[in-house]
Amino acid sequence: LAVKDPTAVERANLLNMAKLSIKGLIESALSFGRTLDSDYPPLQQFFVVMEHCLKHGLKVRKSFLSYNKTIWGPLELVEKLYPEAEEIAASVRDLPGLKTPLGRARAWLRLALMQKKMADYLRCLIIQRDLLSEFYEYHALMMEEEGAVIVGLLVGLNVIDANLCVKGEDLDSQVGVIDFSMYLKSDDDIGGKERNVQIAAILDQKNYVEELNRQLNSTVSSLHARVDSLEKSNTKLIEELAIAKNNIIKLQEENHQLRSENTLILMKTQHHLEATKVDVEAELQTYKHSRQGLDEMYNEARRQLREESQLRQDMENELVVQVSMKHEIELAMKLLEKDIHEKQDTLIGLRQQLDEVKAINMEMYQKLQVSEDAMKEKNEIIGRLEDKTNQINATMKQLEQRLQQAEKAQMEAEAEDEKLKQEYLNKSESLQKEFSQKEKQLLQLETDLKIEKEWRQTLEDDLQKEKETVSHLRIETQEIINLKKEFLKLQEKNKQLKRICQDQEAALQELASKLSESKLKIEDIKEANKALQGQVWLKDKEATHCKLCEKEFSLSKRKHHCRNCGEIFCNACSDNELPLPSSPKPVRVCDSCHAILIQRCSSNVP
Repeated sequence: LAVKDPTAVERANLLNMAKLSIKGLIESALSFGRTLDSDYPPLQQFFVVMEHCLKHGLKVRKSFLSYNKTIWGPLELVEKLYPEAEEIAASVRDLPGLKTPLGRARAWLRLALMQKKMADYLRCLIIQRDLLSEFYEYHALMMEEEGAVIVGLLVGLNVIDANLCVKGEDLDSQVGVIDFSMYLKSDDDIGGKERNVQIAAILDQKNYVEELNRQLNSTVSSLHARVDSLEKSNTKLIEELAIAKNNIIKLQEENHQLRSENTLILMKTQHHLEATKVDVEAELQTYKHSRQGLDEMYNEARRQLREESQLRQDMENELVVQVSMKHEIELAMKLLEKDIHEKQDTLIGLRQQLDEVKAINMEMYQKLQVSEDAMKEKNEIIGRLEDKTNQINATMKQLEQRLQQAEKAQMEAEAEDEKLKQEYLNKSESLQKEFSQKEKQLLQLETDLKIEKEWRQTLEDDLQKEKETVSHLRIETQEIINLKKEFLKLQEKNKQLKRICQDQEAALQELASKLSESKLKIEDIKEANKALQGQVWLKDKEATHCKLCEKEFSLSKRKHHCRNCGEIFCNACSDNELPLPSSPKPVRVCDSCHAILIQRCSSNVP
C-alpha cells in the first residue's frame, strides 16, 4: 500500500468539515426562518472550523517573549489588497475588550460574515500567494486547491443574515473545539437520541471537571512543597542576614573613620587653595581698578578724536565746495573770453563782471587761509592726543606683565594642588589595601563565630538556670552600687576642693616672694639714684668701648646708657633684668647703680 501524505489527509479532513459546517449552517438557517444570533450553535461551529482551516500550516514567528502563531497576520493583509476591508480592520482595532491577536481575528471573521464579503476577502488572499508564503508553509490549506474550494463554498453564506454583537463577547478566551456530534446525527433518530446525547455531554463534562480537579490537586501539593522549601530557605537567609548586618555595622564604623581622615586631608588642601585664591583675587581687583581708570581715559581721548575728526570732515567738505566754485568760475572765465572775441561791444560790461569775480576770489582765498590755520591747530591737537594714547598703551603693557606674573603664581599654586592630589590618591590606595586585608579578617572571624555559636547553644541551658539566681543578686548589688557611686562623687568633690586650695596657696606664696624681691630692688635703685644725681652723660663720639669688657661697639654689641651714672655698657655686659608691673617684658638695669638702661645707636653704626 502507498503511504499517504499526512498534510494531504489533514487538508481533506478540513475541507470535508468545512463542507459539512457550511451545509448544516445554511440548512438550519433556512429552516430557522430568521436572522442568526451569536449564540446559535451551528454558527459557532462554523467559526471554529474556519479558525482551524486558517491555522493549518501557519509559520511560527518569534517575538520578544515567546513564539507566536496567530491568523491575525494574514487577515491584516486584506486591508492592503481590498480597500473596502479598511473599515473592518479599523473597527476591530478600536474594540476595547480585545487584547490578543486571536480575539481580533475572530472579531474580523464575524464582521466579514455580517457584511457578506468573507468569500471576496479570502479570495483576494488566495490570489496573492507570494504574500501568503510569509505566513503559511507550502503545504498549508490556504496555499493549495482546497483553499479555493472553501472560498467557493463561502459564497453560499451570502444567503444568510447574521446579527452578531462583537463588543460584549469574550473572544480572547474562547476554546475552539469542533463538536462532531452535530454532524453525526441522522434525520430518523433525532427525536429518540436527544436524551442520550445530553447524558453523554453531561458525562463528558463530569470527566473534564474531574481531570481539572486532579490537575489542580497536583499543582496545590507541588505549591505546598515549594512553600515549605521557601520557608526553610527564608529562615536560613534571615540568620545569614543578621550576621551580614553585624559585619556591615563594623565595616561602616571603619568606613566612617577613613572618611573622617579623608575629610581632614581635604580641609587642609581647601584652606591652602583658599589662601592662594584670595591672593590672586586681590591682585586681579587691583589690576581691574587700574584698568578701569585707564579705559575711562582712553574713552575720553577717543571721544575727543571723534569730535575733532568730525570737525575736520566738515572743513574738508567746505573746501570741496569752494574748489568746485573755483572750477565753475574758471569755466565762466573761459566762456567770457570766447564771448569777448565774438562780441567786442560788451567788453565794458564783462570787465566790470571780472572785477566782481576777482573780489569774490580774494574773499574765498582769505577764507582758505583761515581754514588752513584752523587745520594746523587741529593737527597739533591730534598729535598731542596720539602721544597720550602711546603713554596709555605703555601703561597697559606694564599691567599685562603684572597679570602674567600673577598667572605664573597661580600656575605654581595649581602644581602644588596636583601634588597634594597625588598624595591623597596614594593614601586612598593604601587604605583600599587595608580594607581588603580587613575583609579577609572578617571571613576568618565569621568562621570563628559559627564555631562559637554551636558552643554557646550548649551553654545557654546552664545560663538560664544561673540567671534566676543572678537576678536576685543583681537587685541587692544595684543598691550597693548606687551607694558606692554617691560616695565616689563626694570623694571626687573633696579632692577637687583640696587641689584648688593648694593651688591658691602656692600662687599666693609666689606672689609674696616676687613682691618682696621687687621692693628690695626698687629701694636699692632709689638709693643709687640719690647718690649719682648730677652726673653727665658721655657723648656718642667719646663712648666707643664698653666700660666692663672694653670691647668696641658694633651691630652685635649695642650701647645701653644708664640714666643716673651716665656709664655706657654693651648688651652682653648688661644682663641684669628687673620685672616691672607696668611693662610686659623685664627691663635691663645698670650694674653699678641699678638704674634702668636706655638703648642707643653707636656713632659708627648707621
